[in-house]
Amino acid sequence: MQCPFKNKPRWTRRKDARPQELLAAALALFVERGYAATRLDDVAARAGVSKGTLYLYFAGKEELFRAVVRENLVPVLDEAEQIIDGYAGDSASLLREFILGWWQRIGDTPLSGLTKLMMAESGNFPEVAKFYHDEIISRSDALIVRMLERGMARGEFRQVDAAQARLVIVSPILMLMLWQHSFDLCRPEPISVSNYLDTVIDLMMHGLLPSSPPTLSPTE
Repeated sequence: MQCPFKNKPRWTRRKDARPQELLAAALALFVERGYAATRLDDVAARAGVSKGTLYLYFAGKEELFRAVVRENLVPVLDEAEQIIDGYAGDSASLLREFILGWWQRIGDTPLSGLTKLMMAESGNFPEVAKFYHDEIISRSDALIVRMLERGMARGEFRQVDAAQARLVIVSPILMLMLWQHSFDLCRPEPISVSNYLDTVIDLMMHGLLPSSPPTLSPTE
C-alpha cells in the first residue's frame, strides 16, 4: 500500500502566516531596539523570510509600524468600547476593571514597550507620533473621559474636569510601564505591580467619589 505521505513535504509555510510572523518579529525588535534602530533586514531575518518577501506586504518601516499598532492595540480599544457600552455596574467598578484590564492586555506584555518607544522617539518621527496619537492615545483618552462623565451623570463621581482628570489617571500607569522597561533594572527590589495598581486605584477613587453628607445624631 502506498504511504499517503510519500513525496509530500513535511511542512509547508502558509502564505497567510507570513504577515503575522513579520508583525511578531517587528514588534519584538521595535521593543528591543526602538524605532530608529530597527532595520527591515533584521525584521525579515527574525521572521525567517527574505527582505524582498517583507516588501510584498509592507512598503517600508513606517507602514510596518502602523500595522504592528493596528494589529495589537486597536483590537484592545475596540473591546474596551464594547465593554463600556454594555456595562451595567457602577462607574467606580467600571473604571477599576478598565485599568486592570488595560494592564493585563497591554502593560504587562511586550506591547507596553511601544509606549516607551513613542515617548522616547516621537520627537524625531512626528508622522509616526501623529499616527499613534490619532489611532491610540486619542481613543484611549476618550474612553476614560466617557467613564468619568458616566460616573458624574449618575451621581457616582463628584463633578471634575474630565479632560484634566484623565491625565491624572493615565500618568501613574504610564510611569509603571516605563518603570518596567527602564528604572526597574536599577532597583534592588522590583515594584509589586498589584500593590501599586491597588494603591493608585484606591487614591483615585477616594478623590472621585462624592462627599458623603454629614451624619446627624438622633437628637438633631
